[in-house]
Amino acid sequence: MPYDDSPPPTRRARPLSVAAALAAVCLTAAGCGGGPEADGAGAASPRPGADAASSTAPTPTGKQPEPSGTASPSDSGSGSGSAKPLPKGPLTGRTVVIDPGHNPRNRDHTREINEQVDIGTGRKECDTTGTSTDDGYAEARFTLDVSHRLRTLLEAEGARVRLTHDADRPFGPCIDERARIGNEAKADAVVSVHADGSAVGNRGFHVILPAEVRGGGADTSKIVRSSADLGARIAGHFVRTTGSEPSNYIGGKTGLDTRNDLGGLNLSTVPKVFVECGNMRDPKDAALLTSASWRQKAAQGMADGISSYLKG
Repeated sequence: MPYDDSPPPTRRARPLSVAAALAAVCLTAAGCGGGPEADGAGAASPRPGADAASSTAPTPTGKQPEPSGTASPSDSGSGSGSAKPLPKGPLTGRTVVIDPGHNPRNRDHTREINEQVDIGTGRKECDTTGTSTDDGYAEARFTLDVSHRLRTLLEAEGARVRLTHDADRPFGPCIDERARIGNEAKADAVVSVHADGSAVGNRGFHVILPAEVRGGGADTSKIVRSSADLGARIAGHFVRTTGSEPSNYIGGKTGLDTRNDLGGLNLSTVPKVFVECGNMRDPKDAALLTSASWRQKAAQGMADGISSYLKG
């Protein structure tokens, strides 16, 4: 569906839950300086549609991102990990599922991705095309690149890593299937990699945590606290490694946002978060997101946060 570039409406921020409050403390301790979400702080309202920015990315023109550099090649199919033997390391025996947001070929399958799927508490689109920079660097390309880098870093620590997809299918997977892949893998942690599509001037990263949801096929009651811990550790390490600030438009400057409308979180039975690495529609953030060296830092920050969480 078309991208809406109007400024997001302001909503009154919800008080942080106990779990999110714990996460905010962890983030502050990591050195970002974020505090509890202030009353009345402005935040972007959740967009209708699937589990991330719903936009039609423009045709690639103008400045293109730097080469992928150290990103590992696509050597595995949907839901599978690298074929190479894993070294012994601190994460040996742990399973991490990485969910690259969207699919570069979604734009060619709009009918299929607009089909409604059950998210436990309602129905939403199977997937969206994602957003892009003004120069045409698609979110789906960004998420795959960062996911490959993240996989390489985690595998170096001995983790078994699975991707929900590797651009190896015509579209999707749908948001319910993305959740199911993590559940069936009995993952110790699932991270969905994204970049936001908001108004110019809205900058920074944020980590989306699952709210406590019970309804239909959704029940997050057992993963809310663990997901908050995972998200806080990722946020803290992301700040230190990338130098990026927490979002100035979502999460009251904590870098954390709790939502109950995302099927990928609602349907998860294992600890899971979304990481919105920056705003692709802001020129300053876009300059970071299109930099191969910055993408490596983003992957490193996420890897360090995941490792910290898994090591306890």
